[in-house]
Amino acid sequence: MSPSLSVAGADGKVVALDRTKSETAVAERVRRLQSEARGLVGEHVRALETALNEVERLSAEIASGGELYPPGVREIARRLTEDAEVKAQALEAIMART
Repeated sequence: MSPSLSVAGADGKVVALDRTKSETAVAERVRRLQSEARGLVGEHVRALETALNEVERLSAEIASGGELYPPGVREIARRLTEDAEVKAQALEAIMART
């Protein structure tokens, strides 16, 4: 057990501090902050999924854009379409497990 703490007030009276209350308050604050951080992590990952979906959409448009786009660009876009879709699905599956 931890030792009791006390504080001497300006009037000279000694007042015991209740460590349990302050420790409980800190623990509650830590839990609240951890919960908030988890929420922010979820938002951040959803933003990444949204960006990957946009990359997939743009890449698919370019890949199917025909002769207007150089062959190398179309090939990179085709690969990005596949990769972005797979990665977005993987992120979604990982976040569903947490």
